[in-house]
Amino acid sequence: MSLVLASAYAGWTGSLSAEIVKQRLHKTLQAAESPPDQFVRSMIPTMFSESPPAEPVKEFRQIMLEMHPAGFRTMARSLAEADLRDVLARIGVPTLLLYGDEDVRAPLTVAQDLHTKIPASKLVVMPGVGHMSSVEAAERFNTEVRGFLRSVQT
Repeated sequence: MSLVLASAYAGWTGSLSAEIVKQRLHKTLQAAESPPDQFVRSMIPTMFSESPPAEPVKEFRQIMLEMHPAGFRTMARSLAEADLRDVLARIGVPTLLLYGDEDVRAPLTVAQDLHTKIPASKLVVMPGVGHMSSVEAAERFNTEVRGFLRSVQT
């Protein structure tokens, strides 16, 4: 058994300052009230690196256009309220933490904090990649996950 976490948090409250959580929730809820195209345009810059490949961004954009605003608002509120710091030390399985070094949503300070608190964790930072590492750098992401899973097989 193992766990793979990509650009993860211990909840926004568990990983970010109260002021950042407040600002992020406000911006996210406000964006969710916008017309779909405007909503997606406001979210894309925080999801990818400064120079992402065009095709993955295009595909992600299509997925985002299909998101229901009510579901997105519920997700944002849940993330904002969550504080899972107290359970991190109890994670007893090998855990891979995958982050992009250009992730502005779950910055490396979040990654390093999780890595410190999850006992059997391995942190992999992918250069030139943003929050949506599985989309922006799918090949590298999959290589890292496969390698990790092979390393923990019994």
